[in-house]
Amino acid sequence: MFTNELGENLKYIENNRFQGKSKFVTKNKNAGNVILTNEASYQNFDWKDKKMRILSLFRYWNSIEYFFPYKYQMDKNWNQVLQEMLPKFLSPQSELDYHLAMLEIIVDLDDSHAGLNTNLTIDYFGAKYIPAKFSIVDNKAVITSFYNDSLADINDLRIGDVIEKANGKTINEILQQKSEFIQGSNTSAKFAYAFNKIFNGVTDSIEIEFLRNDKIKGNEIGRYSFDQFKYKKPSTDKWKILENNIGYINLGEVEVSDVSAILEEIKNTKSIIFDLRNYPKFTLPYILNFLNPSAKELLVSIIPDLNYPGKFYWEEPMSMGENNNNPYRGKVIILVNSRTISYAELYAMGLQTVNNSITIGSQTLGADGNVSRVEFIGGFKTGFSGIGIFYPDFTETQRKGVRIDIEVKPTILGIKQGRDEVLEKAIKVALE
Repeated sequence: MFTNELGENLKYIENNRFQGKSKFVTKNKNAGNVILTNEASYQNFDWKDKKMRILSLFRYWNSIEYFFPYKYQMDKNWNQVLQEMLPKFLSPQSELDYHLAMLEIIVDLDDSHAGLNTNLTIDYFGAKYIPAKFSIVDNKAVITSFYNDSLADINDLRIGDVIEKANGKTINEILQQKSEFIQGSNTSAKFAYAFNKIFNGVTDSIEIEFLRNDKIKGNEIGRYSFDQFKYKKPSTDKWKILENNIGYINLGEVEVSDVSAILEEIKNTKSIIFDLRNYPKFTLPYILNFLNPSAKELLVSIIPDLNYPGKFYWEEPMSMGENNNNPYRGKVIILVNSRTISYAELYAMGLQTVNNSITIGSQTLGADGNVSRVEFIGGFKTGFSGIGIFYPDFTETQRKGVRIDIEVKPTILGIKQGRDEVLEKAIKVALE
């Protein structure tokens, strides 16, 4: 493809590349992921400007090409992605098409940290919601809770309803149709991030077919702007002692200031269940000091080498903990699912350093490592996992998620009965 002269010039540039302090990229001092700096903002950007669109594409593509540690894990070759996306950035039929092109190339990262919302993409998928939360089970949408009880009642929605079709399409057909726009490292993540792409829309209602009491029914249910729900997150216990002297800690609610008092109350239990089906506060060091007799290796990571963009190097293993002559003696049980992402996954890896720990649940979102921010021209912001995180034995966590000892997924029957089947299994294991 290149003339000998051009090839020689490129080789000269490589061998004599600038290796001092860069104007355009630096590192997060704590984690080591890149921070992209001093890119021109082009305040008067017009999406119709083809040159600016192509510049924006290459700005993003190169950011990933040189600084994304998990490029080798993507389903598509990154060069192939460029070939596929170049026509879409060259000749979008509308401003919406341009925004969807940005979203599509981001989804190609297969990274749960990478997403994009613009006013046009939100309008495209629809900013009106049905008044219920749902989970995907066996490629069907099962109602799990409500954003607004009154509106759910008005629309005759019940916990455990199994919605099989929406506007005449099966849930699986909808997921396949919109798959190029649904981010996620794995299928579990894509199901989680599809929450606003199955039933959302711009109209005030949607036709559904659902299964209730073994009978298929049809219904037209309302869609509402989210602020109409006046939704408040349900309050939950930070911790409690269950029957048979089993401790339970909801790590998504526990603050650093709570830790010492909770551990004092729970130290004599026979088992502790740590619930990581949430995003925890930065309490891990204090918890590990309580659980382990000494520091344990948590992970190893790869960090971008700014002197040779595209190259990464291994950091020394990261350890956490301190000497403790009286560590916790009971069983440690860790609960995870598709809400466990990033620091929550690192937290799970930390708890797994405890000798008698058991991890129960389902695949996590598979995106660990500090997020590096990047912008398309026009101020459209996104990000990507900026450092590579591995177990100390170099087992990958990206896309796969954390290790699970006992896989338990919610069932349609369990949802209908209002049971927490993962917690139930944890209690059973705690008693063994």
